[in-house]
Amino acid sequence: MLDKTKKIQNEEKAVLVGVVNKDQTEQQVLEYLDELSFLAETAGAVTLKRFTQKLAHPDSRTFVGKGKLEEIGAYVKLKDIRTVIFDDELSGAQINNIEKTINAKVIDRSDLILDIFARRAQTAQAKAQVELAQYQYILPRLRGMWKHLERLGGGIGTRGPGETEIETDRRIVRDKITLLRKRLATIDKQAATQRKDRGEFIRVALVGYTNVGKSTIMNLLSKRDVFAENKLFATLDTTTSKVVYETTPFLLSDTVGFIRKLPHHLVESFKSTLDEVREADILLHVVDISHPAYEDQLGVVNKTLQELGSFEKPTLTVFNKMDLYEKQTFDEWLESSTKEEILQDLRDRWNNETNNNAVFVSAIEKKNIDVLRNTILNKVRELYKIRYPYKTDFLY
Repeated sequence: MLDKTKKIQNEEKAVLVGVVNKDQTEQQVLEYLDELSFLAETAGAVTLKRFTQKLAHPDSRTFVGKGKLEEIGAYVKLKDIRTVIFDDELSGAQINNIEKTINAKVIDRSDLILDIFARRAQTAQAKAQVELAQYQYILPRLRGMWKHLERLGGGIGTRGPGETEIETDRRIVRDKITLLRKRLATIDKQAATQRKDRGEFIRVALVGYTNVGKSTIMNLLSKRDVFAENKLFATLDTTTSKVVYETTPFLLSDTVGFIRKLPHHLVESFKSTLDEVREADILLHVVDISHPAYEDQLGVVNKTLQELGSFEKPTLTVFNKMDLYEKQTFDEWLESSTKEEILQDLRDRWNNETNNNAVFVSAIEKKNIDVLRNTILNKVRELYKIRYPYKTDFLY
């Protein structure tokens, strides 16, 4: 108990706010807040309380109603809360009005995700992509949001004669966006050249919701030590490895995880990273089957793949974390024959849904990984035969 109290004292304390409206049911909002809490934890905060309100539409000034805002403000003062996190995007004016009322830092889901991305970015490309997304987020919110530029270290210069502060801010941010786009265009050209240099290899890309175990599976399939952690967005930069099964080579790439309500400007900034998905020949769609909302997560990824024009690619759905699924689903006294019947029903359902393109594994316990490898090998060989019918020396 003392350790938990000490942890809360050391971490940044936060509360979460969600709104139930015509676009979001109460159950959905609760699920979104669960995810928001995980995002906050990933960013280094501890969530002390959640506030929800039913509204036909968000208040244009303060997003939530006056009474709810007073309730949040009272709790923030009582518990000395530093940060209030809203699950939906806020305008600059809304952030300014809320902060004046409750006297605490206010951020929204997009800002939180951008903060995590900024912490996770390692390469020059990822850092530039995150910085571009941050400035694109800031631009429409500049009025009354000078502190966000200070928080980013935006390098604001001196004012030009006759210019107002807000006009100068906008000019500086637009110039910064232009500069970052040019820098990313150069990096993109280099990355495109590298992809062309990979020759005639079949390309396989891991895709999926964030924190479903893609990097762990990448490590098992490629025998490479890719960073894997039980936090959201552990991987930002695409990692590509050459893999050889038996005598058949192919390229395997791990990609950034998807998430609900992923900010559009973030998707736009990371489009070069997502080129690995667009240019892949086969997709391995990894799903955390132990997650209570795994079907919704699967749908989010499929929708994103449609937006990328990659939904029709040959796809193998990899249902991961079967060990956790069984622990959550089965009582210890349940007969093994009943367990197997339930598991078979699950396999039959998803094999039917995916046209027999589903594999059920536990990456952490290395269960069924050989089946996954063999399935990938067969799919890669089939594509080689179609693409290079006269070049079969490494297919057997």
